[in-house]
Amino acid sequence: MSIAAELERALHYPLADALPPPGGAIALAPGVKWLRMQLPFALDHINLWLLRDRLDGREGWTVVDTCIDHPQSRADWEQVFANELDGLPILRVIATHMHPDHVGLAHWLCERWQAPLWMSGTDYMAARYACEVVNSFGGERLADFFHSHGMTGVGDLEKIRHRKSYYRGLVPAVPPSYARLMDGCSVTIGGQAWRCIAGYGHAPEHMALYCEAAGILISGDMVLPRISTNVSVYEMEPEADALTLFLGSIDRFAPLPGDVLVLPSHGKPFVGLHTRIRQLHEHHRDRLNEVMDAARERPVCAYDMLPVLFKRPLDLHQTTFALGEAVAHLHRLWHAGQLRRARDGEGVWRFAPV
Repeated sequence: MSIAAELERALHYPLADALPPPGGAIALAPGVKWLRMQLPFALDHINLWLLRDRLDGREGWTVVDTCIDHPQSRADWEQVFANELDGLPILRVIATHMHPDHVGLAHWLCERWQAPLWMSGTDYMAARYACEVVNSFGGERLADFFHSHGMTGVGDLEKIRHRKSYYRGLVPAVPPSYARLMDGCSVTIGGQAWRCIAGYGHAPEHMALYCEAAGILISGDMVLPRISTNVSVYEMEPEADALTLFLGSIDRFAPLPGDVLVLPSHGKPFVGLHTRIRQLHEHHRDRLNEVMDAARERPVCAYDMLPVLFKRPLDLHQTTFALGEAVAHLHRLWHAGQLRRARDGEGVWRFAPV
């Protein structure tokens, strides 16, 4: 049995292998529906949630996360409108964070239903910025950053330089106003209180939602079954210690009950939150040990760490995420004083034990 399979066996999936059909939903609890939409990436789907609601005297639904803006996503939503809303409107759109699969269609849903967007202030501003600047998630600065961490392939760097509208292609607009979610605040949805729990390291200010009465945690991308959350450092905050922020953030879920139903953005709803938090800590501890072992042999850059941290072939799209994650692992050890760094003659950061 593979390690991944052993880890999964430690979690409980109440719906077994059931998945929502395209444009359809599965009811998980009274007033809680699970949607699943396809993504044109290696991570090929996202889970979205419909919560029965009453807002300003109107009956309807709150949507949590939206999928990217893509013809198939819009078509799937049209089916949801026709088949899953019970003739009621969407009253509010909540985005857990600013990544395209979570906020890409917020502008369309909010405009269509005249519904407000709710999300953290930091992620709202980050989404507005990424949508409006030319070189979002690409361009000269990102290419220079990747080069400084060991990406030297001319062809790959040129593709990064010319990828100037990546975010805008998936998130063509962001609603012009929003309601701010903050850590610890309570949002009443369908007469029940959902507490916001902020998380860092994956996105600027990710918001998970916990309903004690229903025993449900909408974990977004902070706690996923089967795969580990991407935790990366990029050129906008080049000295960040993103992995330390992430590991501290998932510990903030530890006080929740062990039997809470976790609704992740990718994968299937599961029970076993405490087990999964422990697994994630062990996963990153093992990866950090591998990085230290490699650095003891010779000074290393982040690009050197890709085959150490990722045992599968990576295309360029995946490499950009993987390289950011490799930097995050090196930075945790550097900020902790276990590694030192220096630029080599080509301007590449190389890390070695202190």
